[in-house]
Amino acid sequence: MNIEELFLENAALLKGHFLLSSGLHSDRYLQCAIILAHPSHAETLGKALAAKLDVKPDLVVSPAMGGLIIGHEVARALGVRHYFTERVDGVMTLRRGFSLKPGERVVVIEDVVTTGKSTKEVFGVLRAAGAEVVAAGSIVDRSEGKSALGVPYAALWTASVPSWKPEDCPLCQAGTPFVKPGSRKEPT
Repeated sequence: MNIEELFLENAALLKGHFLLSSGLHSDRYLQCAIILAHPSHAETLGKALAAKLDVKPDLVVSPAMGGLIIGHEVARALGVRHYFTERVDGVMTLRRGFSLKPGERVVVIEDVVTTGKSTKEVFGVLRAAGAEVVAAGSIVDRSEGKSALGVPYAALWTASVPSWKPEDCPLCQAGTPFVKPGSRKEPT
């Protein structure tokens, strides 16, 4: 499966001026929600990502919102539970009665990794609960392998999509207004 073609065929590779959840700016946005809205695509991507992971976890955990659907599909393909974290007052939290046992082996699944900030926040929640983070994965790696998550990491597509700090953004310098399509309230 060619992931880039899937994004193009489904009009999920958007062009414009975007403020990413990471705080960086880009002229392209990968809207995984458009792809994952199709259950057959979600299932196929989940199976493909599960197959790339070289671990057998007890649980898959994803940050809400972007990681929910793909995390669920990876968990289904692996035959394990799926939990998700949410931001409460800006802090990543495990809620809704989800609890971890000390030593549980967990894989963290995201839709897109740019800087790895959300993924690392989930790691912190899991480790604080005594779980062992054994791997991470995403549909798209926007970091081009530079996210340095500190655990084995698998992605279905390493996308070369430019991003800039706001002060270096050529679109800002040209006066082009941005939109913020991500799920994180405030970029940091």
